[in-house]
Amino acid sequence: MNFVDELTWRGMIHDMMPGTKEQLDKEMTTAYVGIDPTADSLHIGHLVSVMMLKHFQLAGHKPIALVGGATGMIGDPSGKSQERNLLDEATLHHNENCLKEQLAKFLDFESDAPNAAELVNNYDWMKEFSFLEFIRDIGKHLTVNYMMAKDSVKKRLGEEAKSGMSFTEFTYQLVQGTDFLHLYREKNCKLQMGGSDQWGNITTGTELIRRKESGEAFALTCPLIKKADGTKFGKTESGNVWLDPKLTSPYKFYQFWLNTSDEDAEKYIKIFTLLSKEEVEGLIAKHQEAPHMRELQKKLAEEVTVMVHSNEDYEMAVEASQILFGRGTAENLKKLDEQTFLSVFEGVPQFNISKEKLSAGIHVIDLLADDTAVFPSKGELRRTIKGNGLSINKEKIGDPELVVNGDFLIGDKFILVQKGKKNYFLIIAE
Repeated sequence: MNFVDELTWRGMIHDMMPGTKEQLDKEMTTAYVGIDPTADSLHIGHLVSVMMLKHFQLAGHKPIALVGGATGMIGDPSGKSQERNLLDEATLHHNENCLKEQLAKFLDFESDAPNAAELVNNYDWMKEFSFLEFIRDIGKHLTVNYMMAKDSVKKRLGEEAKSGMSFTEFTYQLVQGTDFLHLYREKNCKLQMGGSDQWGNITTGTELIRRKESGEAFALTCPLIKKADGTKFGKTESGNVWLDPKLTSPYKFYQFWLNTSDEDAEKYIKIFTLLSKEEVEGLIAKHQEAPHMRELQKKLAEEVTVMVHSNEDYEMAVEASQILFGRGTAENLKKLDEQTFLSVFEGVPQFNISKEKLSAGIHVIDLLADDTAVFPSKGELRRTIKGNGLSINKEKIGDPELVVNGDFLIGDKFILVQKGKKNYFLIIAE
């Protein structure tokens, strides 16, 4: 597989320095992507550059994931309107370990192949620098004029910036350039990749290598992903979509991809899956014949959920979706773990009852109209049962004399009540 050709048809190249393709065609090349360790999980905004590293390794080249322990202490001004909070060393170290665990799902770190991936932390070499050494060995090679010409600096110093820019952030591109220089010297790394907002920082590194080492290094960036409506990719009303299942459940993760628009799904399936060009073109054609079937979104959601989580998590997410949208059964319901169950029914009205009282048995009429306020009156509840409109745990209830006890509990904790097709209520026994 040719790396540049592969990324080109997938729409994953924004800028590329002249000579990059020739370098990759010539020999196995080492490239790196920097990842900001400001959280202990990647989110889907990171996935584009992670997929670039994955394609790079599949093409026979060697990927390096650089966790920015040092740069994370400064804060990258690119695309930011204000300076960020700085993290302490212990937090950064914890975040690094968590990120490596997630990256290992995409990259081969463990094999003895010559192109096995590596994880490095720029704090390991930046902590040795004294300030005087840094401004003498790095600072003198790049002029202020050169640094001021970068878009990330211009924007922060221009009219749209109210707070200006600290010296700390102004030097960010020098620190990132030092990373590239270090990896060029120590790992023979000749290419840095990242989002298009990183172009200025990356080219500072290539310039530093040229001036200090008389060496040739290259830059390649991918477009910043936006939704078709122009809003930011990867953000929902509740914030980032994380790869850590504790922060974003696999069900919610699956739902994010399932709910993408047709236009976005056509773009995302190229970027976020490993499906071949033929497979993708076939799926798009099939989708265009019957868009209402949402085949493209279903395949996209399946591929990304399995890659980030697991096949079991994907299957559970599908079952959970069926429960909410009417096709689920009591059997489906019992298979869900507690986290998925709560994700599916987030926002549903909840009522509490004592487990002890429930274990003795309660008539369904008393349970739903007295012990909880699922129904405002016993009369309405009786009419709903008579009209076949009440379900408990996805099973229709036709007997107003039914006794509900502990055997009804899902996961020894929940009872799901459904009034009509769309009104859900959750009884929690504690």
